[in-house]
Amino acid sequence: MTTPPAPSGYRGRFAPSPTGDLHFGSLLAAFGSWLLARRAGGRWLVRVEDLDPPREVAGAARRQLDALHAFGLVPDEEVAWQSDRSDLYETALARLLRDGNAFFCHCSRADLASVSGIHRACVTRQPRPDPAVRLRVPDGSVVAFEDAIRGHVEQDVASEVGDFVLKRADGFWAYQLAVVVDDAEQGITDVVRGADLLDSTPRQILLQRALDLPTPRYAHLPLVLGPDGRKLSKSDAAQPVDPSHPVAGLRAAWARLGQAPAAIAGERDVPGLLARAVAGFDPALIPAQAARPHEMS
Repeated sequence: MTTPPAPSGYRGRFAPSPTGDLHFGSLLAAFGSWLLARRAGGRWLVRVEDLDPPREVAGAARRQLDALHAFGLVPDEEVAWQSDRSDLYETALARLLRDGNAFFCHCSRADLASVSGIHRACVTRQPRPDPAVRLRVPDGSVVAFEDAIRGHVEQDVASEVGDFVLKRADGFWAYQLAVVVDDAEQGITDVVRGADLLDSTPRQILLQRALDLPTPRYAHLPLVLGPDGRKLSKSDAAQPVDPSHPVAGLRAAWARLGQAPAAIAGERDVPGLLARAVAGFDPALIPAQAARPHEMS
């Protein structure tokens, strides 16, 4: 089921959601994950996370892929689409239910409002025709891992998150289940992504354990914040990057990754810049903190 690994064994990926065009924060995540894969002599994949149709923007996925190509960030294998992988998620969910690690939940958000949305026991008074499915998180489920950029991370999933959703009441697959199944099926060894997903990692590790799947290494790149302090993709400042000027965009992302400008100085075309970027890339220079666009100059 898993694709054979690259000679180095390293397999990374970039997994955008088609909720809009590629913005600078997404370019940073794509470029950072690509650089780490290339530095390791590994392979770099792209997976479109198109599991939430109500939030998708028509044509955004194709424009994102076209933009990546314009920036020279071309995947080493065929692009995967989560909307084509429901059978994999169904199989995983059936196993979790069979083993008693998942359960049907009839609670609504209103039902859980009094406990800050953290599910520890079903509190609804009547069943719903469309229950969600949640992972059963035992008390004391403390998960710790070492992030390559953030260092030691620890979370009590039971008290801070609670039993979390695997399949939503509207019938759509939840991100947590899909990403765990996909990373395992594609043989991903290293997950490199934005720090907004750092808090999701302990949940995913719990799921990996419940499904007897390997846990990849993790590295969470710094976010880019808008002037309002929000993550760029959720900010009014989240304008699409310009694929017609890829060198400028790559230079900006390189600087935000904490890399020395001199390493790519003078390069005016994408292939030349990427070649020098791989040669001069130093992961130890990646900053952990987020920055606003005006702080990157």
